[in-house]
Amino acid sequence: MVQAAPTGHVPVMAARIVELLAPALAGGGTYVDCTLGLGGHARLVLEACPQARLVGIDRDADALAIARERLAPFGDRVALYEAVYDELPAVLAEDGTPHVQAIVADLGLSSLQIDRRERGFAYSVDAPLDMRMTQASGPTAADVLNTYEARDLARILRTYGEERFADRIARRIVAERATEPFTTSARLVQVLTDAIPAATRATGGHPAKRTFQALRIEVNRELEALEGLLPAALAALAPGGRFAVLSYHSLEDRLVKKAFAAATTDTAPRGLPVVPAEHRAGFRLLTRGAERPSPGEEADNPRAASARLRATERLEAAA
Repeated sequence: MVQAAPTGHVPVMAARIVELLAPALAGGGTYVDCTLGLGGHARLVLEACPQARLVGIDRDADALAIARERLAPFGDRVALYEAVYDELPAVLAEDGTPHVQAIVADLGLSSLQIDRRERGFAYSVDAPLDMRMTQASGPTAADVLNTYEARDLARILRTYGEERFADRIARRIVAERATEPFTTSARLVQVLTDAIPAATRATGGHPAKRTFQALRIEVNRELEALEGLLPAALAALAPGGRFAVLSYHSLEDRLVKKAFAAATTDTAPRGLPVVPAEHRAGFRLLTRGAERPSPGEEADNPRAASARLRATERLEAAA
């Protein structure tokens, strides 16, 4: 069983991540953690692959500071960069490493972001409506709530939160902010609870869950960044290199599934007796569909319950 780090953070599906990536790092090489967080996956991969080095990326300066301290025992095997993961090509250029042997992207919020009340990600406590993963810049969730027109609010709730009552909620938010701008989560949660029909509140999970997800994705342009990361990561893999992605909701998982399907499919017209080399798929899938955490892991780490893991490998012939 994977043990919690001193911070209390338990990396999701960590043993499986190590199992998938270790063969690509058996002879050394570079492992990229695109969402370093508190360094849980990175520490385990570096321990399992003593000849590998890490390029760690995270947009959250607080998380990077903790990870830097936790990974200090690995010395010069570790290079950390403050960046968004779709900036992977620029990071690798700065690192002087154009091709790498393994990449992981754990798309969920880190324990640091969830547990620090002042970050505003959790709807279970009253906190400032921030939700920025990069706190030094960009609009906050409060800015979105207080400035977007009703149709734009409805669009992000519907698209990023898959919220069936998006129009109703958007109109209520606009009406409420005319009285007083939104600043903290408790008031927003109350507005959401009042806007959603009682029958749905009784059976549809927490009434704020989908709206908070949508706001977080909008504030941090998460899906846009993921759309940039996927082709960049695939292009950065050396022959035999492996790329694993942990997603936590259907919007992320669909993007990963689509990118991996395209990469692992021949491009030649159907019916050809022999597929020309230039039309052969450059990758193969390492997972059958999306893998799930074991029941035991879900029991030990409830935050893993929604995780979906997909992985792919660049074929040797695609060099």
